[in-house]
Formats: sequence, C-alpha cells, structure tokens
Amino acid sequence: MPQALTVRSLLGDQGERLKLKIVAGASFLDKPITVRELNRPGLALVGFLDHFRPERIQILGLGEQSYLRNADPERLRAALAGILKFPELPCLITSRATRPPKVVTDACRRAGVPLLLSGLSTAELTRELSDILDARLAPRATVHGVLVDVYGLGVLIQGEPGIGKSECALELLKRGHILIADDAIDIRRLGGGILRGSCPEPLKNYMEVRGLGIIDVTLLFGIGAILDRTRIELAAVLEPWAKTSLVERTGLDPESLDLLGVKVPLIRIPVSPGRNLAILIEVAALNQRLKGRGYWASRVFNKDLIRRMSKKSA
Repeated sequence: MPQALTVRSLLGDQGERLKLKIVAGASFLDKPITVRELNRPGLALVGFLDHFRPERIQILGLGEQSYLRNADPERLRAALAGILKFPELPCLITSRATRPPKVVTDACRRAGVPLLLSGLSTAELTRELSDILDARLAPRATVHGVLVDVYGLGVLIQGEPGIGKSECALELLKRGHILIADDAIDIRRLGGGILRGSCPEPLKNYMEVRGLGIIDVTLLFGIGAILDRTRIELAAVLEPWAKTSLVERTGLDPESLDLLGVKVPLIRIPVSPGRNLAILIEVAALNQRLKGRGYWASRVFNKDLIRRMSKKSA
C-alpha cells in the first residue's frame, strides 16, 4: 500500500531540493499527501470545479499566477473558497518564488491550507516533485525470490523452496551478472507501469545458500556484483520436471505474471539434474530483449512454416 507523507515532512526532507519556504498555513503542515499526481488548478480558479482533483498538490505556475494578479478580487475570493473547502487538499505551491496576491494568502490562512513558495521554475518543480512523490508513494509489495540483472534486464527468479533459485543466481554471478536481492524483494510500481525491484536493507549484499549458510556477495565477487535496484522486465519460475506437466515448446502462447497490476512476461523452466539453469536464463533474457524490439523468433518461424506448407500444398 502507498505510504502517506505530510506537507511538513516534504518541507523538511525535500525543502532544499525544491527550494521551498512557507508563506501561509504554517499551523497546518501535518496535512497528508496521499497521491503522486499533481494538479494545475487553472479552470478551478475561474470557478469551474467539475473534475477538480483536490487530493493532489496544487501547482500555481506562470499562467495561474498571471491570472491571480489580474483577476477581480471578489470573483477570485469566491473561486478560492470553492477550491480550499476540500479537507483533503494538501497544499498549494507557487513556482519561481513568486509571492501570490494577498487575497490568496488570506484565503489559505482562513481555510487552513499550507501555501508554499518554490524557487524552481514550473517545469523543474513538476519534474522534481513528481520524482519525490513517485519514490515515496509508489504502490509497493514484497515478494519471495531472487532478482538478478542479466544483460541489463531485471529477471525475477521464483520457485518453491529448495528448487535451486540461489544456486542459479550464484552461477549467474560467476558468469558476470549482477545480484540485486536474494530471498525478499521490494517492488515499487512507478509511473508508466515500470516495476523497480530492490533489496530490503537488512538483506543487502547477502545470500543464503543451502548447505553453505549466509555469504557476503561483495566480498566473494566484488562490489561490481551488487546493484541497488533494477527494472523488472522478466519473471522466471523454476518448476520440478514432471513427465505429466505441460512444458512450453514453441513460445507461441506467452504467459505473464501480475505484479502490482503490471503484466510481466513469464517463462517456466523445468528443473532436472544436468540442466544449466543459468545459461537458460541468460538466453531467456536475450530473447526477451529481442521481443522488446519487436522480433519474436517463434512467430517468425511459425509464419515461415505456414508459408512453406502453403507453397507445398499449392
């Protein structure tokens, strides 16, 4: 679940980065910020509140500031009352360190809504604030498995206990790939449906290998064998080989794994003695990169086969 933060914590933790200072509503800084999206209240300032999103931080850019300076004070006062009446509205922020008219300051003070000034331009403020809110409020989950960066592609390896996930990750490390997390993986959903995986702090740099115990990856393989985070773009599930199980042979029917509402391409790898799982995952990662560029070997092969059969029958 998203973790709420407050205007006070935003001002304290990110005040320097965003060049923020408080103008009005200093007694109401504990108002929660619960969503990542921002809002430019241009239409709301003229009294049009249909589809207004009061739960978002309201950004007053150059356009809004120009209107505030030239609007009729009475009409503006009424419009501000309509905007600031929502209890879930966290705060207003003006860009370019431009102090708004007194009518705005007074309205925020009466409504108990913090009014902040940012020294950044509107574009800079929007970009930086969006990054901060993404990092703090992104939907998140913790899953069991191993996360490895293989040829620049984040691969989530899962399977039942004892199937060989950590051993597979060790072999990938020996082959020059990079470990992000073993056993527990923190996943955040960022904008654009991007899934970012990282390691919980107590487990960082460590792996648990059955028969060996806890090992320090950085000491054994070097600092270059560890990465703080990576984008998850492929999931591999290790399964016991059984003659009765259905094993994908062509790749024409792709599967996916739902993580925080995002569909991640999924492959199932049967495990049996003698199979080199690390090489299989390397090839799967390379094949997924080709698919990302629009080339599916199975589909090309299938079309070619159908074309040849059509020629032969003709």
